[in-house]
Amino acid sequence: MTTAQIRPRIHAPEKDLVPVVLVRMMFSLVGLCLMMVCINVWIGRPVVSAPPQSPIAVERMMFLHGKMDGSARVVDANGTLIKQFSAEKGGFVAGISRVLDRERTKARVALDGPVRVVRAENGRLAIFDPSTGWGADLMGFGADNSAVFASLLK
Repeated sequence: MTTAQIRPRIHAPEKDLVPVVLVRMMFSLVGLCLMMVCINVWIGRPVVSAPPQSPIAVERMMFLHGKMDGSARVVDANGTLIKQFSAEKGGFVAGISRVLDRERTKARVALDGPVRVVRAENGRLAIFDPSTGWGADLMGFGADNSAVFASLLK
């Protein structure tokens, strides 16, 4: 009988492997971060990374109709056309429309409800969907994208 040679499962040279000490330190750091998050949740510490709250300066209810090619149409609560976006200019509005459709589908509500676009006194823009409770601070998407929604409030 011949004895089979046992080959190591790792075929890389020892000098190319990550040292065990560094792997343990990495998992310790992940565990420490997880522990800090859990402690802050358990003691009820408020979220400090939320956008600053400010009174509403301007708000408008509108309907977003986006297409997969990037074009979009925005109408107000009366059905009056606010703005028509071409495929080259309406990508962000069409993307927000798709997000709304997905959130409404998850919540099992009608897909054709209005959204509320708000400009606060501190200049921040946000969009809210009253039917699902979903909302987003539009300032986090960049100046150009938030300017598109700012133009809809005029």
